[in-house]
Amino acid sequence: MRLNSLALRLFAAASVWALVVLPITGIVLISVYRGAVERSFDARLNVYLTNLVANLAASRLGTAAPSPSLGDPLFTLPFSGWYWQITPLGPGSQSLQTSDSLLDQRLVLPSEIDALADGNLTRRSYVEGPEKQRLRVLEREISLNDPNTGTTRFSFAVAGDSAEIEMAIDEFRNLLVVALTILGLGLVLATYFQVRFGLRPLRAIGKGLSAIRSGESEKLEGELPTEIVPLQRELNALIQSNRAIVERARTHVGNLAHALKTPLSVITNEAAGNRTRFGSKVGEQAELMRNQIDHHLNRASMAARSGITGSQTEVKPVVAAVVRALERIYERRGLTLVSSCPEGVTFAGEKHDLEEMVGNLLDNACKWAKSQVVLTVALGADTDTGSGQFLAVSVDDDGPGLPKKEMLAAIKRGRRLDETKPGSGLGLSIVAELAHLYKGKLSLEKSNKGGLRARLDLPGF
Repeated sequence: MRLNSLALRLFAAASVWALVVLPITGIVLISVYRGAVERSFDARLNVYLTNLVANLAASRLGTAAPSPSLGDPLFTLPFSGWYWQITPLGPGSQSLQTSDSLLDQRLVLPSEIDALADGNLTRRSYVEGPEKQRLRVLEREISLNDPNTGTTRFSFAVAGDSAEIEMAIDEFRNLLVVALTILGLGLVLATYFQVRFGLRPLRAIGKGLSAIRSGESEKLEGELPTEIVPLQRELNALIQSNRAIVERARTHVGNLAHALKTPLSVITNEAAGNRTRFGSKVGEQAELMRNQIDHHLNRASMAARSGITGSQTEVKPVVAAVVRALERIYERRGLTLVSSCPEGVTFAGEKHDLEEMVGNLLDNACKWAKSQVVLTVALGADTDTGSGQFLAVSVDDDGPGLPKKEMLAAIKRGRRLDETKPGSGLGLSIVAELAHLYKGKLSLEKSNKGGLRARLDLPGF
């Protein structure tokens, strides 16, 4: 896709959206999952904490030691990461009590690091424990009544290794990365097909315009989405307007030709009847005017015809008709006209224009040829644009040919290299200008038959 492609813009926008939103979604999901894992872990710690309080309350004495394991052997294994601690608060002789797993160490309590208590007067926080362990600690302050010592306030704390939390989060994170990656690739792929499907009507319009240009259709047809129907309607109106303009131009050209040629013919006839020097000069200038008028009227007519969209002409019948006509004209000279044209080759333009170009090239070759003129039509790829096809029409003769320095001058308007030959000198220039209107070109080169080769490149199908 090109950098200024609409499809690329839509695809890039969707891809950037996915690249931004999916990571944010992942961060949010991991944060939510971390909260759920911590709540589950805290619930487990809370069970141990409740058991710890119950054991101490049932001992009937404030200094009685509770069950050291709380039902879990991890509380008896040294530095296992699971610990409990009972800290007496206020005056008294009670000593600190800890789980066997703490040995001679003690826990840093959430209350000591100013952790806030919740509605149940429970504080929770992450602290550093023995062996640099990162612990999740739950702490709750409770007052217990003893008949001997009275009411005593204690801080109960239970800690667990937070590695379990991190392990669960890491597993979820890895799974989430895989899932979001697959989702992202799926979204990008879906966007690609969505863009291609959504822009299909635009490609249909392109094909429709190509069909109009090639003459296969006269207007954009087919059912298009509601959003594109106004574009279809305006394009059809533009095509119709273009045809109307071309038709008016043809009419104006015809009217102008009639308006100019009629009085000019009168002047020419009057000058021909006057055999004086003045009459000869008037006749000469009138003929020059006729040639100029013919040239500009032909050019205007060619421009009008070349503006018609959708014209195409089969080449072989046109070539055959022109060759037959020139064979009759040059029959007395005994010229041999040979033509070669494959079947099914078409010219992307008007039949009259093709007849005029081929006719002028053959007529010019016949004027100079000694015995033979060869016309060859070939179809090749357009090397300039890299797309489409072009017609290569070559006309070779066995005449005297032209020096290279005169070949360019030969296609200039009204340039006659030999005044003894009949004509106005407009033939090759008309061919060159008409070819240019069709985005083609006329070139001259030396023929392998000894004379001149005129090569005409035209758009084809």
